Amino acid sequence: MRILPETVLLPPRIAARRGAAHDLAAECRAFGPRGLLVHGLSLTRGGTLDRIMAAADRDAVATWQHPGGEPTLDQLETLLDFGRRRGADWVAGVGGGSVMDIAKACAGLLRARKPAAEYHGGAPLPTSEVPFVAAPTTAGTGSEATPVCVLTDAARRLKRSFRHPSLMARLVILDANLLAGCPPPVIAASGMDAFTQAVEAFISNRATLLTDALALRAAGLVAHSLEAVRRDSGSGEAENLLAGACLAGMALSNARLGVVHGLAHPLGARYNAPHGLACAACLPAAIRFNREAMGAKYDRLSAEIGGDLLATAEALMQRMEIRSPFAGRPLTDVPAIVAETLESGSTAANPRTVTADDVAALLRIVFA
Repeated sequence: MRILPETVLLPPRIAARRGAAHDLAAECRAFGPRGLLVHGLSLTRGGTLDRIMAAADRDAVATWQHPGGEPTLDQLETLLDFGRRRGADWVAGVGGGSVMDIAKACAGLLRARKPAAEYHGGAPLPTSEVPFVAAPTTAGTGSEATPVCVLTDAARRLKRSFRHPSLMARLVILDANLLAGCPPPVIAASGMDAFTQAVEAFISNRATLLTDALALRAAGLVAHSLEAVRRDSGSGEAENLLAGACLAGMALSNARLGVVHGLAHPLGARYNAPHGLACAACLPAAIRFNREAMGAKYDRLSAEIGGDLLATAEALMQRMEIRSPFAGRPLTDVPAIVAETLESGSTAANPRTVTADDVAALLRIVFA
């Protein structure tokens, strides 16, 4: 096994402490006077957005509220137009995975010449000159630590990623206070996304000693803290959950993922399923599928999380009342879902080679 990936991609700076989000505007002045802060509805509750903006020049720093749901190309074009009219020097995403992904895509394409749809369709991304800053308000996607953002072309029901090293956040703010008040179902779903990412990065065929260390610790942190934070989002365990999600993001940035994420994108786009729930629903079947190929790594993961990997994954879902968004629903468009799953870079990194028949079999299990 390699010690390091050929290229190591990590955020250059992380501020990990409670209250760090209040310094966001001051920190971003180093990137230029004019900024764009992208956020979700939850940030307006309890005055968090007001506290962050209290230190900002409101004439120079604009805010844009994401309307909710998975980010789409249409939403991105609206945000790009707003950011260009404001002349933004930097873009910050303060929110869950959808907020961070659309903010990251905005920073990456703010000075691009082509429409976002062309890059979504495969045109090479230009190097971004606009700094992106990430402050997660959920612990799950790890988007704060990846050079990837996932958006949906709603008209084509196609979910794809933008990927470029320059999309990596220049500054990550891990402020556990931002998790306070997050609804339990969101904590549960996003946490299972982080757990899935840690597991898949650990068993990836592109794993290295570096990514193994990151992914293994991430799996343990998430498994041991998730239920406590679901019960009480203000819990002291929130710091561990947030750190675990970030470590999982670092691991996947450098090792890729597996068939769970290969399935989750086409299924999420077609069934309007939140990404974390899609991953949670596919994880047990994927663990069974990969069990033999995982070898000793299955036992290492089980030891780190304090119980059998498959049993723990299923127990977490049951105790947190996570229900599959697919179980019992009609399974349609199978050839296209199979094709998109096999084309995915995540599926290519799966430890066991995945065939079209394998994808079809996994889909039957997930939809049973």
